Amino acid sequence: MPVLAELTAVDDAEGWRAAGFTVAGDGTCVLGDVVVRLEGGGHGLGITGWGFAGLERAEPIDGIPTTVVDGDRPEPVPHANGTTSIDHVVVRSPDSRRTTAALETVGLPAKRARDIGRGMQQVFFRAGAVIVELVGPVEPGGDGPAGFYGLAVNVTDLDLTKDTLGELVTDPKDAVQPGRRIATLRTRDLGIATAIAFMSQPERRS
Repeated sequence: MPVLAELTAVDDAEGWRAAGFTVAGDGTCVLGDVVVRLEGGGHGLGITGWGFAGLERAEPIDGIPTTVVDGDRPEPVPHANGTTSIDHVVVRSPDSRRTTAALETVGLPAKRARDIGRGMQQVFFRAGAVIVELVGPVEPGGDGPAGFYGLAVNVTDLDLTKDTLGELVTDPKDAVQPGRRIATLRTRDLGIATAIAFMSQPERRS
């Protein structure tokens, strides 16, 4: 099964550093097992592509630039904001059925779907430790390509993340996932195009 290994974004490293992320000199930011490559110089696009380990070939997935990643997993990197890993990546599509089929074709079967009202739904896939959350209409609503909305990261202590970043983060609230909380990074204040949310750790099951 393909495992999400890389994301590419148009953001500058300075904005991510100001948000408490550790960014190397080459513009890479390691979030758990995923390397985020901050290419800079873009506006309003956020994440522009992804790469997978275990993928057979490098072809766009429903219009999303996609690469095959070889090599070892990155070493863990600490972050001042408490981030430990990526919880989920959000993909948007005007045609959920088409994008679901494209993901399943490359070996990412849909795990479940959830109606969120107003003719919209979420479809969930697992790509290694990261969940891919597809958001789109129940019935096809256009023929444009799929694209990214943003990502949510897990942090060790959400209240500490809020204390560390202050007004750059919204007040934590209950997340859709039972027993978890979420807070949103005010990315516009930092010149970051990628939507980013911080989440409390998943509940451990005995």
